[in-house]
Amino acid sequence: MAGKPQPKSRNLGLGNVIFEFSAMGNAVKVCAIDPDSGLEVSIVGPVNAGEEALRRTAMAKLRYMLDKRQPPSLDRRGVFA
Repeated sequence: MAGKPQPKSRNLGLGNVIFEFSAMGNAVKVCAIDPDSGLEVSIVGPVNAGEEALRRTAMAKLRYMLDKRQPPSLDRRGVFA
């Protein structure tokens, strides 16, 4: 059934994410905070990059840091006794 395409999630599969934008001259500092884990990351980008691009970059860094915190998965191949 053809219909409206579903809007892309602004937080790329994470739960609620808090963003904070702080202008500093010709740069913007963006903090992304995951309230569930308390993890906060920040990036700095040019003012003219646009809010959406800065938000995506901060979200990508947050996702990377959350994935980095996860323990490696066990290799499930082979025979277990």
